[in-house]
Amino acid sequence: MVGMDMRRTVEARDASMLARCIDLSRYATSQGENPFACVIGRDDEVIAEATTRERRDADVTRHAEIIAISDAQAKLGTTKLWKCTLYSTLEPCAMCAFCIRASGIARVVYSIPSSIMGGSSKWDILGDHDLSDALPEVFHKPPQIVAGLMENEAEQVWREWHPIDWAVLRHRHAVGQSLVRPVHGGQSAPRKPFLWNRLRSWLGGDS
Repeated sequence: MVGMDMRRTVEARDASMLARCIDLSRYATSQGENPFACVIGRDDEVIAEATTRERRDADVTRHAEIIAISDAQAKLGTTKLWKCTLYSTLEPCAMCAFCIRASGIARVVYSIPSSIMGGSSKWDILGDHDLSDALPEVFHKPPQIVAGLMENEAEQVWREWHPIDWAVLRHRHAVGQSLVRPVHGGQSAPRKPFLWNRLRSWLGGDS
């Protein structure tokens, strides 16, 4: 009974933190950014939160996860975030995944998976035991991963912000659980070219 109550508490906390993250992603679009946001929590406390700042700062490394990790480390006065959970609207990329492993974050909860860019489903950096086995001084053990939580709600922000952008990404199987690209013989299955000319015509790009 205690175990079930604890599980319900964690699930409720995850939903609350991720809802906060999704709201932040909506704010990011109002600032001219992609709908990417991150919250780092420790139990019920929000330690840090951030949106992507790539466009505002003209810096491709300014991902929401990296900014939030840096802010959390500054707030707690340590590089190790062992008791923290990272929440993200999109599966952390490979770059962010290395930072997550180096900071020792215990759990990662995200909404939208990416079989093309994901640091878990594509590259498996988050789950790679070799990192911590070979370099335990640098990389902590793999975090617990909760994938696809509130995926529809996170996707809705993207669809409302830029439906064409979202449609292109879905067509290319770049995001979303239901469109994982099949793999044959170690090679990604070729995708049909997107009908850019038709899209440009719809948007008046040829006028």
